[in-house]
Amino acid sequence: MVPEATNRQLRIKWVKSYIGHAETQKRTIRALGLRRLGDVVVKPDSPSVRGMVDAVSHLVQVEEVVDERA
Repeated sequence: MVPEATNRQLRIKWVKSYIGHAETQKRTIRALGLRRLGDVVVKPDSPSVRGMVDAVSHLVQVEEVVDERA
């Protein structure tokens, strides 16, 4: 069974430095596509992205967005 296509996305903003945090958290920030403090990326709302956001929730700010183009 194929899950329904969804047009929900997450707007992720990097708000706190990762200095002094674990290397895995630094890699997670980079894997999300965040390069500089204050960067904002929009990613699809999927379990894998949610897991990465959960791992660095103390460093990022997340907002759900509905893509109206879909």
